[in-house]
Amino acid sequence: MNTVPNHGSKGLFLGGRYRLLNQIGAGAMGTVHRARDEFLGRDVAVKIIRPKATSELDLRRSDAEAKILARLNHHSLVTLLDAGSDTADPRHPLIYLVMELVQGLDLRDRLRQGPLPRRQAALIGYDLALGLGYIHGNNVVHRDVKPANVMLFDYGSDDARIRAKLTDFGVALVANEPQPQHGTFSGTAGFMSPEQARGEEAVPASDVYSLGLVLLQCLTGKPAFPGPALESALARLLRDPEIPADLGGDWEGLLRAMTAQDATQRPSAHDVSQVLYDMIIAARGRHRVAPELLPANEAQRMDAVRRYELLDTPPDGAFDRVTALAARIFNVPVAIVSVVDTDRIWFKSHHGTEVTEIGRDPGLCASAILQDGVYVVGDARQDPRTLSNPLVAGEFGLQFYAGVPLETSDGYNLGTFCILDTEPRRFSAEEAGTLADLAAIVMNDLELRLESRRAVHPVEPAAG
Repeated sequence: MNTVPNHGSKGLFLGGRYRLLNQIGAGAMGTVHRARDEFLGRDVAVKIIRPKATSELDLRRSDAEAKILARLNHHSLVTLLDAGSDTADPRHPLIYLVMELVQGLDLRDRLRQGPLPRRQAALIGYDLALGLGYIHGNNVVHRDVKPANVMLFDYGSDDARIRAKLTDFGVALVANEPQPQHGTFSGTAGFMSPEQARGEEAVPASDVYSLGLVLLQCLTGKPAFPGPALESALARLLRDPEIPADLGGDWEGLLRAMTAQDATQRPSAHDVSQVLYDMIIAARGRHRVAPELLPANEAQRMDAVRRYELLDTPPDGAFDRVTALAARIFNVPVAIVSVVDTDRIWFKSHHGTEVTEIGRDPGLCASAILQDGVYVVGDARQDPRTLSNPLVAGEFGLQFYAGVPLETSDGYNLGTFCILDTEPRRFSAEEAGTLADLAAIVMNDLELRLESRRAVHPVEPAAG
C-alpha cells in the first residue's frame, strides 16, 4: 500500500487514488482533508485517524471495522465511500475514511444564530434518530453526537426542506479507542451521557441521551450543561437537564425520556423517530401530512388502496367476525380493520366502537403502516410515542395498541389489523404471530375480492 503523506502535504496520493488538497477540519480523533478522487474525478473528504493501538492484530481489526462502516448506507448519514489503512511506518499507523464532501453549515454554526422553530427541530431530530437507529442496528455506537457532527443541507428542489446528516459515526470504533479508565471519560463533555461521564462503556442509549441534549439546545438555544469540560461532564451526574415547561407536554415528555439517568429507561432511537414523526404530523394540521414523512412509496401505496376499492365505502360487515374473534382471543374491548387514506383512517370493521373514521395525524395506524411487522404500544401513558395522541388523553383512555400492516402481494401497506385496550399490557411474540395471522386472513379476503372483480371485468390490453 502506498505511503500516506504527512498531514500538511499537498499533491500526494493516499491509497494510490486520493490526492490530498487542503486540511478542512481537525478533532481529537484525527484530521479531515479535502481530496481529489483521481479515479472518478470528484472532490471528497478524507479523515485520517491515528489509532491508539499499534499491534498488527489490532490494526487488522481496525481496518476490517473501517470497511464495515464504509458499507453502511443511509440518507441520514454522511456517506462513507471508501476506507483503508497504512502501516508503512509501524510507529505511526494510519486509518483513513473517505466520505462525501458535504457543502453547508453544521448545526453548531446554525445554533449560533439562535434556537430553531419547533417543527424544524423535530424534522432535524427525526433525520438524526433514523440515522442512529440504522447504525445501532449494525452494532455501531456513535459516542459523540453533538451539533458539530450534524451537517445541514437541502436538495435544492421546490419542496425541499433542510435535511440533517450525521457525520463521524463509528470513528471511535475504527480508531480502536480504548474504553476510558476510572475517573476519565470519552466524548464531548457538553453532550455526553451520564455513563460516559462515569467512564463506562458507551451503548446505543448513550447516543439517544446525547441526541436529547442536542434537541434541547435546538429548542432553547442554550446548552444544557455549559462550562469547562470536567464541570460540564460531572453536572449531569448531579442533576437532570432543565427542560422548560413551555416547550409543551409532547416535547417535555420526549426529552425527559431521552435524558433519563438510567440508560435502560431511555427509548430506542427508532422509538424517538416515531415520536418525532407523530409530532411533525400533528404540527401540520388534521388534513396535511408532511410529504417527507410519508412512506417512500406513498403514491404507489395510495394507488393500491384505490385498486382494492376501499375508500369512501361503508363498512360491509365482511370482517366483523374476524375483529370480534380478535377481541375474544386477546380479551380487548376494541378491534379494528383500518385503511389509511391520504388524510384520514377509515375503519372498515370496528368491533367495540361506533367510530368509523379519524384524522390520519393522530392515528397510530398511520405509524403502523410504516413498519414491516407488528407495531406495539404496551403502556401509552409511559410511551413517548403516544404522549401527544388524543386517544390517550381523551375520554377513550387508550393505554395499549398493537397493529399489523395489511400488506398486499406486491408489498404495499393498505392499513392495519389492530387491537386496542384501556389497560396497559405485555404483548408476547406468540400473540404478535396470532395477530399477524388474523391480518393475513383479512388480506387474503381482499385479494380474492380483487381477483373476482378482475375475472368479471378483465383489463383490456392496450392497442398496438
